[in-house]
Amino acid sequence: MRRYSRITGTGSYVPPRRLSNADLVTQLAANGVETSDEWIVERTGIRARHFVDDGVYSSDLAVEACKGALQAAGLEAKDIDLIIVATSTPDMVFPSTACILQNKLGANGGAAFDVQAVCSGFVYALTVADAMIQTGAANKALVVGAEVFSRLLDFQDRTTCVLFGDGAGAVVLEASETPGILASDLHADGKHVGILCVPGHVANGHILGDPLLKMDGQAVFKLAVGVLESAARATLAKAGKTEADIDWLIPHQANIRIMQSTAKKLKLPMDKVVVTVDQHGNTSAASIPLALDAAVRAGQVKPGQTLMLEGVGGGFTWGAVLLTL
Repeated sequence: MRRYSRITGTGSYVPPRRLSNADLVTQLAANGVETSDEWIVERTGIRARHFVDDGVYSSDLAVEACKGALQAAGLEAKDIDLIIVATSTPDMVFPSTACILQNKLGANGGAAFDVQAVCSGFVYALTVADAMIQTGAANKALVVGAEVFSRLLDFQDRTTCVLFGDGAGAVVLEASETPGILASDLHADGKHVGILCVPGHVANGHILGDPLLKMDGQAVFKLAVGVLESAARATLAKAGKTEADIDWLIPHQANIRIMQSTAKKLKLPMDKVVVTVDQHGNTSAASIPLALDAAVRAGQVKPGQTLMLEGVGGGFTWGAVLLTL
């Protein structure tokens, strides 16, 4: 009998410190940077985001998201034999944030590693976990997206610093006799490295390069809409499904305009799109699981429905996963 994997629990967490656009505008004005709530909302759809306090790291946010997912799945941490964390903001150079998270949860012993695909990270991680469960390499997995992007932002650049927030989302993925993950489609094109990156690293005890986020917004927008449509269509084709079979589109929460354009290309009304970007901003790898959990707990997304998850991020990476909850 073929093995499949299914999501059996979801969880999410954002740090308590919430910054509305008005809060951020005031903070930026003190640094001589001018923007407005109207400017931010019109271009991005973002109205607020959450930032961590000093001493709080990606693994701390991930712990809380995982607790929620485990509780929803009716499992304990000791039941987990695989942890994959998608993050671009790890706690340290090494070991992986997944290993740190594993220890904080008390889930020690199973495989644990990080995936670095920026905003596509959760889709990548979910696809890897699904493959490992299908082959018998794991039975019960925590797949997590966790980010503290606030520490990568240049608060002199109003085109990027208003976009991002911190948070974490997690799912429990378990072996099943019935299909849950139906199909996936992953891609990358390294020639686009320069349009979204943090071009710095640590060497000899010093930061080399620039450790702050750089983005060509117009180039990202143009690329994102096209690849999100192609990945979604390829995933539907692999699963033998059409756009009409999608109950909910849960895209990476980067920018409401990108989300609207993608939905239009897939002939989906916006009332079939889960939107949390207005309250969380762009939380990179955390955005899809965070939005999924928010929709599940709000009663929007229900068991048995078919979901299209898709993301695009620096690399450039992109991908989609079609699943039945």
